[in-house]
Amino acid sequence: MPNNKRKNRGNKNKEVTMTPPNEKDTPIQDYEDDDIEEMQEADLKKLIRTLRSSQKQILELHKSLMDKIENLSRENEILRRNQNETKQLVQQETVIVTEVKNSIDQMKNTIESLTNRMGEAEERISDLEDREQERIQSDQRKEEEIRNLKHIVGNLQDTIKKPNIRVLGVPEGREREKGLEGLFSEILAENFPGLEKDREILVQEAHRTPNKHDQKRSSPRHVVIKLSTVKHKEKILKCAREKRQITLRGSPIRLTADFSSETLKARREWRDIAQVLRENNCQPRILYPAKLSFVNEGEIKTFHNKQKLKEFVATRPALQKMLKDVLHTETQKHGHQYERR
Repeated sequence: MPNNKRKNRGNKNKEVTMTPPNEKDTPIQDYEDDDIEEMQEADLKKLIRTLRSSQKQILELHKSLMDKIENLSRENEILRRNQNETKQLVQQETVIVTEVKNSIDQMKNTIESLTNRMGEAEERISDLEDREQERIQSDQRKEEEIRNLKHIVGNLQDTIKKPNIRVLGVPEGREREKGLEGLFSEILAENFPGLEKDREILVQEAHRTPNKHDQKRSSPRHVVIKLSTVKHKEKILKCAREKRQITLRGSPIRLTADFSSETLKARREWRDIAQVLRENNCQPRILYPAKLSFVNEGEIKTFHNKQKLKEFVATRPALQKMLKDVLHTETQKHGHQYERR
């Protein structure tokens, strides 16, 4: 030991060469106490500065590490929160998806139920349409049957009424003195003296129509005279057409054939056309039971219905011009009647 001390003292005067440590790059060296004693003051100062710098670096590194740890902790907390929020969102989405699936299933069930109901409704509608079509066809058949029956009844009535004469314009109560048969004999004597003496002309029945007198009615009821034969009726009506003016005790009256309501309606439908033909000297006549007859270009033409007349008029320009307005009016009337039906 004494020798070592002496060696050290002997080397005391020797210059100790030390490489000053770099504050940033040079690592901290371990110094023994003897080494520190042998260091010069400048070296010590450098060493102290180096230690202080290293201490500062360590503190800064520690602080940086703590900051990083704190940041990592915060990030971890944020991640944890995000994970929790994500879990909640996933749970919410799972609930929503489940609800949507349930809603879709309910909608599917509802749509399926509605589809079934619609199918049933369509079947019912189809059945109703079929029934309605059958009803319409049945109604059409019934209407056709009714028209045919009306036509048959009209023909029967016309057959029954064929020997009848209607007397229009005889005042109510005039028959109290002589009765209706006596009044008819008086009409024949006043207007057709030759016929009044014809003993073959026999009155089978006489009455007013309608049977009950309506006090509110201004015109007198018609008198219906039933003769024994159609021939006598036609003879009397022919004389009436030739004489034109028929009177009873000086008052004008009219003699016409007696028809069913259907035939009267059909005859009235010729009235406007007959009036135009009469104004143009075509000598129109409404024949039994409801036929129109007139003279055209020197020939007598007879028509049972207006359709046949229209077809004929279409081939005669002069006649077409003459009847244009009245036929057009008739077409409009029938159109309005069809629309009302």
